[in-house]
Amino acid sequence: MYHPIGVLGVLVALFQQTACAVHDVWWDITYVEGVNPDGLFPRRVVGVNGTWPPPPIEVSVNDSLAVHVRNSLDKPTGLHHHGMFFNSTAWMDGALGVTECGIPPGATFDYVIPVDTSGQWGTYWVHSHALGQYVDGLRAPLILHPPKEHHTYDSEFTVILGDWYHEEHPVLLKQFLSISNPGGAEPVPEAAVVYFSQNGKYLGPKTGTSTSGSAVGFNENATLPFEAGKTYRLRVINTSALSAFFFWIDGHDMKIIEVDGTDVEPSPIDLLSVTVAQRYSVLVTARNDTTSNWAIHANMDTDMFDNVPPTLNPNVTSSVTYSTTASITDSGFVEEYHDVNDIALVPVEVIAQPPVTKTIDLEVIFDTLDDGTNRAMFNQITWNPPVVPGIFSALSLGPNATVEAAYGPLSFVIEHGEVVDLVIKNGDAGKHPFHLHGHKFQIVGRSEDYTSSDPALNPPLVEGQANPIRRDTVQIPSMHSATIRLVADNPGVWLMHCHIEWHLESGLAMQLIEAPLLAQQRNKVPEVMYDHCRAQNKPWSGNAAGKPSATDLDGLKLGPFPQRLGWRPKGIVAMTGCVLSATLGMLTVIWYAWDGKK
Repeated sequence: MYHPIGVLGVLVALFQQTACAVHDVWWDITYVEGVNPDGLFPRRVVGVNGTWPPPPIEVSVNDSLAVHVRNSLDKPTGLHHHGMFFNSTAWMDGALGVTECGIPPGATFDYVIPVDTSGQWGTYWVHSHALGQYVDGLRAPLILHPPKEHHTYDSEFTVILGDWYHEEHPVLLKQFLSISNPGGAEPVPEAAVVYFSQNGKYLGPKTGTSTSGSAVGFNENATLPFEAGKTYRLRVINTSALSAFFFWIDGHDMKIIEVDGTDVEPSPIDLLSVTVAQRYSVLVTARNDTTSNWAIHANMDTDMFDNVPPTLNPNVTSSVTYSTTASITDSGFVEEYHDVNDIALVPVEVIAQPPVTKTIDLEVIFDTLDDGTNRAMFNQITWNPPVVPGIFSALSLGPNATVEAAYGPLSFVIEHGEVVDLVIKNGDAGKHPFHLHGHKFQIVGRSEDYTSSDPALNPPLVEGQANPIRRDTVQIPSMHSATIRLVADNPGVWLMHCHIEWHLESGLAMQLIEAPLLAQQRNKVPEVMYDHCRAQNKPWSGNAAGKPSATDLDGLKLGPFPQRLGWRPKGIVAMTGCVLSATLGMLTVIWYAWDGKK
């Protein structure tokens, strides 16, 4: 642990305005050696305070959360509290390259999460938004408890799902973004991991087992202790880099009661499909018969993998324990997987669909680009993080902050109070989970084939919906589309991206610059954040390229670009040269042959 030296002035200013308590968390972000949750391979991970997994965080919504971070890694880091709004403090969002430069090695920063004023409660999580660090383990649950829950239950547990790699992220990324991988096959994890927490602590291995010396129970060594007749809330979080999961409990019924922090009316479900970064809460009533324990299934969605290695077990089980002496009943596989129909879920708090004022169309394409690597694109453009984080550009450009071009490609300026539709069309062969920072959106439309003229497959958007589902991460299958509607009520700069880490790193992202002139009035970035940029020799003002101009983006990384088919001028010149050389060569041979006959 350490004593905070970062933004104490900001903390004091925030906390003096309210009578809330401050929930302080002290995280020294470190490497941890020899971690082996799947029992197959010990490896180095990114942990907290010398341990892994990082500790779960549970907070009352009457409190404000302060996470005091020291970076003991050898590279910059940062934390994103996934799903939190950070209203008018976008620079606390933790998205490196968008809302900060990152915490340099050896430096500190205090993330202030104003839970007490956000109007949020429910199931969230915290993870690094620095390159690949959450793939290597920097991820943990974040639970916000209101004074009174809408739904009634006796006790609760948090279920953490994740995929697990044996190689460290930099090695995998180099293999992924390579000319030797022109098809863009994502690294397939070596294992799935499932573990549980309750009251801010992880549950240990079940009686008589151990998990490679860990104090936490994983997979078959993890269990949920149930008591007969009690009703439990299970908060299910997918913290994976790639894999979605199908989750169910043999011998027990489930009812969905929460989606990404939104309470919903109880909805019976036989299994949960949970894509990367999504969260669900389900109610499960324990059995009265305690003569058997029961298997908990967490099966990877292997359709998301280009291949399934024979060494991978995609279907892991843990258990519900009623009696330490009883055996486990495992009913095996289900006949067919299916996705949760989230647009059929009904939020408890009724919020009608507001009329749209602006529409942004985004088509997802993957292709091998002109540098030989396979990249992701929105509208034929692959995302590159700006030199200057977007929020710093918005706060430093003065009246030019409204010029969309100043932020680089895939940046969209929206005005305060606008109601914006993002129409996301998935032209790729795989499923994609899209997450929007700083907002919870309504899903107001879905299509099964956005290219079709058949209204059964591509229905027209229905306006005036009484209470559409609200969440922050939406899965869109291949050739499907989703229309997500948000109200621009949070001045700042917000990233929207695929939450499959490999796809984000290959360019599947964009940013919304929301009410930049109003953000200049409300957002007061602490000086230490600019110090972090200086320490890394990064500019902290001007446009995306660090220039005071609204349009001069010289020095900003662009591309790679789609390959241009057909003859280009350089190719024509080169081919002409080749033909001339060949012709001269043949004429020379003929001349010598003719001369030799004389």
